[in-house]
Amino acid sequence: MATLLRSMKLILANPRGFCAGVYMAIDVVDQLIDICPNETIYVYHEIVHNRHVVERFQGRGVKFIEELSEVPDGSIVVFSAHGVSPALRREADERNLTAVDATCPLVTKVHNEAIRYARAGYQILLVGHADHQEIIGTRGEAPDATQVVESPKDIPFLTVKDPNKLVYLTQTTLSTDDANIIIAALKVAFPGLKEPPSEDICYATTNRQRAVRALAPQADLVLVVGSRNSSNSVRLTEISQNMGTPARLVDDRSELRDEWFNGVNTVLVTAGASAPEDLVQQLIVELIEKHGGVVEQHDVYHEQVEFGLPGTLKELMRNRGVDPTGRRVMRKDADEAMGAWLDRHGIEHRTVDLTVGATR
Repeated sequence: MATLLRSMKLILANPRGFCAGVYMAIDVVDQLIDICPNETIYVYHEIVHNRHVVERFQGRGVKFIEELSEVPDGSIVVFSAHGVSPALRREADERNLTAVDATCPLVTKVHNEAIRYARAGYQILLVGHADHQEIIGTRGEAPDATQVVESPKDIPFLTVKDPNKLVYLTQTTLSTDDANIIIAALKVAFPGLKEPPSEDICYATTNRQRAVRALAPQADLVLVVGSRNSSNSVRLTEISQNMGTPARLVDDRSELRDEWFNGVNTVLVTAGASAPEDLVQQLIVELIEKHGGVVEQHDVYHEQVEFGLPGTLKELMRNRGVDPTGRRVMRKDADEAMGAWLDRHGIEHRTVDLTVGATR
């Protein structure tokens, strides 16, 4: 058993948890359950990479599938936040499925870049994890023009026809550190390599990583709430460890182990972009009950990005006689909501404002 630490400090990183794309994707499924109560909603792949989110929807009757053949003809299918290939969209159309697209708009941006560059005759070097759903979907936009680069070790094996007609794109949830290492190596190998017109790694991924970089040096241990198949959650643990602060990735408070806290006086808590805030709250309660201490909310950025409901969902709503106006569930700043929750539970806390302004 760990020694109880009555003065342990808990630092809550802000931003953390749900990003705008995750809020939108989850809201899509919530809305469909509401307006189609007597129909089974199918979701291609996990709507977002979080076990709790998926299990909660399964408990409400949602079916998650990995092959469209599992969806009965004419049924409703949701494409997850990670995006899908054009071939999958065509298959859904041929099967007369009602497809609702919950792809994050920032992923769609990368898809559109791939289409545009391939049409202009460029070869595309897609930086990311080859087996990730986002990469699979993006590569599907221009399969003949695209090669995936997972590390600098892949560079000697690339087939390049014209080094002056070469562009790189990136997976939106990569570690900026890892991406920069790969991109730098690509630029050395191919000096004429073209960059995308704007950063592909999404604002939320970047902000959560910057918050960990800023705050991890103050902590003896970093806890990242997120599932193991969440790329951005895994990257947060790696960033902390690279900076010299041990980090643990946990789905929820049940995975905490007493021995982790031996000699630990300060814990930084953050969450991946697909991790629900209530899991963070439950983890905080567990830590306070076992170790006591004060909660400090450290605001590094305040995010103000929101995405509206996708057009495919609005069209379905209108076809069902539902006015989509006002149906959007708006996000709340994580620390504003957490502060109110801590007050209700009588947990001592304070806020440290480190913000440098909104990111957009």
